[in-house]
Amino acid sequence: MFVLALMNDHIHVTVKGLVPTPSGCGVFLSNGEKVIAIFVDHGVAAAITMFLHKIKTPRPLTHDLITNILAGLGATIEKVVIHDLKDDTFYARLYITQENELGRNVIEIDARPSDSMALALQRGAPIYVARAVWDKAEDMTWAMQQHLDSQDRPEE
Repeated sequence: MFVLALMNDHIHVTVKGLVPTPSGCGVFLSNGEKVIAIFVDHGVAAAITMFLHKIKTPRPLTHDLITNILAGLGATIEKVVIHDLKDDTFYARLYITQENELGRNVIEIDARPSDSMALALQRGAPIYVARAVWDKAEDMTWAMQQHLDSQDRPEE
């Protein structure tokens, strides 16, 4: 019963698109009914794009390094939860699981949503948004649709 209640407190989302802005990039997350946008810097937007398109780099970048360190420690990224929204800033927690002969340990780390999403996409881990954050965040379906419509128009 508790596990079901916990899952109802989190909305599973996927990255539906990225839209460049003058100061970074909007990452659109959706559960199929609503879309929210989290704005990230250009560097992390590039990493998210590479992971979405499964582009490999000749040498490890920062997110690759983090993943390699975790793998060396026998740890994996279990999930990302975007858990808070204050003054138009989203906050996330990265959940890392480590298993060894002593048992299973889950570590919860405060992290930027942008880095958390990049790592989750790289490792195929789920991304969740706390229901309270989901309900509080503005529905940006219109902006995502406007971007998609602009991609369909032929250039003049």
